[in-house]
Amino acid sequence: MKFIVPVLVALMLFISSSITAQNKSITATVVNVTSDSGKVGFALYNKTTFMKTPIQSKNAKIINGKSTVVFKNLEDGEYAIVCFHDKNDNDKMDFQPNGMPKEDYGASNNVMSFGPPQYDDAKFVVTDKDVSLDIKF
Repeated sequence: MKFIVPVLVALMLFISSSITAQNKSITATVVNVTSDSGKVGFALYNKTTFMKTPIQSKNAKIINGKSTVVFKNLEDGEYAIVCFHDKNDNDKMDFQPNGMPKEDYGASNNVMSFGPPQYDDAKFVVTDKDVSLDIKF
């Protein structure tokens, strides 16, 4: 019996920490969409998946120039968000023949230069609380 109680306590603490380890969320809002037509597509990445396959992706309606999504059930860690205004609602970012984007886009931390977003510029950390970000195109 002396052995069982500590094992049960340790097991309960492990289960409790496992449950809370993935309960973080990230709320991302694009605050300056130029029109309410179409939607905004959001993609959440980590360093390994950046600009490849997102950890989570979501689309959101645009209301009065703003669009918001919530990424849920996340572990503590480093992440980056990339988003774009899908004006024509075709589920992809459209480009001109010379490679320039036809649709507005942005990334977490709002560091934009010529070319696609860079992970080191867009990364942020999720630790002990939920995160809320405003993104500008």
